[in-house]
Amino acid sequence: MVSSAATTVSGYLAELPDDKRDAIAAVRDRVNRVIQPGFEEIMAFGMLGWVVPLSRYPKTYNKQPLSYVSLAAQKKHHALYLMAAYSDTDDERSIVSAYKDAGRKLDMGKCCLRFIDADQVLWPVVEAVVARHSVEDWIAVYERARGLKA
Repeated sequence: MVSSAATTVSGYLAELPDDKRDAIAAVRDRVNRVIQPGFEEIMAFGMLGWVVPLSRYPKTYNKQPLSYVSLAAQKKHHALYLMAAYSDTDDERSIVSAYKDAGRKLDMGKCCLRFIDADQVLWPVVEAVVARHSVEDWIAVYERARGLKA
């Protein structure tokens, strides 16, 4: 499953096979435990997403809520998209360094942390990255990246 047509989080979870649902639900629970208040969990781009809602920040370039974290069940793996790791080299370095220090293989693209089982994720560093930014911080990161504020 690369992209879902589900319009609700519960709908997305319901359409997953049991093994994928269990892994996605476990990761979702961890994200929900550590993410700062104000981010909203929605379906975005065919996957679960934690976003800055348009009611809080409507000035995005694509008129979509500002993405912070996303989670998807892919065909051969699961993917946790950590936009903070994409936009902040300190966050990216902390993930890379933690995996190296632990002697663990890191399967990561620009912001996409790929895993088969939720137990493969180094949760202390991933949770720290997720918990790091408040909604206000994330808006400021976005505005700096878009050249909207100095």
